[in-house]
Amino acid sequence: MNRKSKLLFSRAQQRIPGGVNSPVRAFHSVGGHPRFIKSGQGCRIKDIDGNTYIEYLGSWGPLILGHCYPKIQAALQKQIALGTSFGASTESEVVLAEMIAEAIPSIDKVRLVNSGTEATMSAVRLARAFTGRHKIIKFDGCYHGHVDSLLVKAGSGVATLGLPDSPGIVPQDSNYTISVPYNDPDTLEDVLNQNRAEVAAVILEPVAGNMGTVLPAKGFLQRVRKLTREHGVLLIFDEVITGFRLSYGGAQQLLKLKPDITCLGKIIGGGLPIGAYGGHREIMKWIAPEGPVYQAGTLSGNPLAVAAGIATLKALKKASNYQKLERMTQNLVSGLEKAADQAGVPVKINTIGSMFTVFFNDSPVTDYLSAKTSKTGLYGKFFHALLKEGIYFPPSQFETCFLSMAHTTKDIQTTLQVARTAFEAVAESL
Repeated sequence: MNRKSKLLFSRAQQRIPGGVNSPVRAFHSVGGHPRFIKSGQGCRIKDIDGNTYIEYLGSWGPLILGHCYPKIQAALQKQIALGTSFGASTESEVVLAEMIAEAIPSIDKVRLVNSGTEATMSAVRLARAFTGRHKIIKFDGCYHGHVDSLLVKAGSGVATLGLPDSPGIVPQDSNYTISVPYNDPDTLEDVLNQNRAEVAAVILEPVAGNMGTVLPAKGFLQRVRKLTREHGVLLIFDEVITGFRLSYGGAQQLLKLKPDITCLGKIIGGGLPIGAYGGHREIMKWIAPEGPVYQAGTLSGNPLAVAAGIATLKALKKASNYQKLERMTQNLVSGLEKAADQAGVPVKINTIGSMFTVFFNDSPVTDYLSAKTSKTGLYGKFFHALLKEGIYFPPSQFETCFLSMAHTTKDIQTTLQVARTAFEAVAESL
């Protein structure tokens, strides 16, 4: 039964564009109507019709400890009693900044903001000021929030310049952004050579999570780091998804690489609205009031998000937490691969740490172009077959699934049992 969700979606469409406050929630990619969620506990969510789902979104990654984690709840309740917003500095801001810098060796200083989008926007402004250059290089399929200069259409295997991905973007903004294929360092080198002394920064997700999970090819990131240094270009890692998700020090700790600037997202606030960007003190001293690059926010470092963040990072600090989570993910991925194979459904599952994507594709997915060859219609059938039996995957082929530390072996077994039937349903349509 989904009657209440269906009625509420119709009602929402009267007052909210598309009936949702973020596009992927609308289920356009998979068909049908969205479920309206009432509550969450551990790895489960419940919709307004009373249906319960084992879910693999985790608010798109940050809920690595699961919904309503007790120590986060306690920290929030304690802070609510003290106040929710001051527009002034608090001790807890300093504590969270110290914890972030301690966890991520490339960060000496960090500025807290309100979202991942705000973090990437501010990082780009900082890079331009620090280098005195204007151009930015990004990678096809890497999403860095809805910043005008970064919302550039993905290319078709060659460098793409100045193609805004949304109406409303001033052409001059996107003209300073160059998009090149992910996992293609040769094209990056060509573009850097063609734009000598003009590129301020290269920004990328070290592990892509917004075209589905796409891993960096062996040596790719090392080559990017080498090329940026040779050209005097800053390297920005967008770790809004991977920061504190793949390891306590993020993807850069796992992959043993140091960017110049790192962007972080909601995981540092236990899922509450927050973001951050940080780097070497020589770069960060350019930020006002220490330097001339202006960036501000009344709710930046707000007490609620910071309290939840401190509780989250304390809980994540044990390396064994990540090892257990990765084992659980590997068990689930192996079971999904086996179930698809038994049903005769071609899939490629990309996975790292506690992230994975089931691509309905019979070829490896290594970049945006290969991701786009996936059979989205088959994913939609798979998604709804899972949803019907109480398993909630992302409502888009090009998103990432996330496990939380609240998932259990029994949850994985239940998911695999449903997935076997779902793959069989997909097979009938082949």
